[in-house]
Amino acid sequence: MSTDSREKIMAAGREIAQARGYGGLNFRDIAEKVGIKAASLYHHFPSKEDLGVAIARRYWEESSAELEALSASDPLSGLKRYPETFRRALANENRMCLCSFMAAEYDDLPEALKVEVQTFADVNIAWLRKNLIAASVVAPRAAEARARAIYAAVVGAQLMARSRSDLALYDAIIAGFRSSGLIP
Repeated sequence: MSTDSREKIMAAGREIAQARGYGGLNFRDIAEKVGIKAASLYHHFPSKEDLGVAIARRYWEESSAELEALSASDPLSGLKRYPETFRRALANENRMCLCSFMAAEYDDLPEALKVEVQTFADVNIAWLRKNLIAASVVAPRAAEARARAIYAAVVGAQLMARSRSDLALYDAIIAGFRSSGLIP
């Protein structure tokens, strides 16, 4: 099986996991979406856990690169645009951030996948912390707590909006966070 097939499998798996979580991820549905036999998936991913770990790792790596690009020229502008990174999943057929969805399933995840899910949160919080300090939004001693609050608020806003299939609700919640001063 080619690298192109592996990428198609990962893309299909990501899409399914963003809609149904890790519990809803299965080789049969991925194979159908990609247009191959389910047994062919085992060539690249010997188990569901291997696929889940690969998808989650890729997800946080891409998210990290996106966040760095978001704030490359202006940390404050990056902070203001941060909620957009979660909004896109909702705008794509009411899906969730992959790692946020998996975090909700945390007790049922394999250990290796838990590490990737935690890394996603750590990457986001570290980026927020760094940019809150760089933009002089908070003092360095307060940055970690503020970063965690922003991350939790944005993930929570996404969850609320998804449960109502209401992208406008997400926007309204984020606007409320901005007016309260939580999010720049």
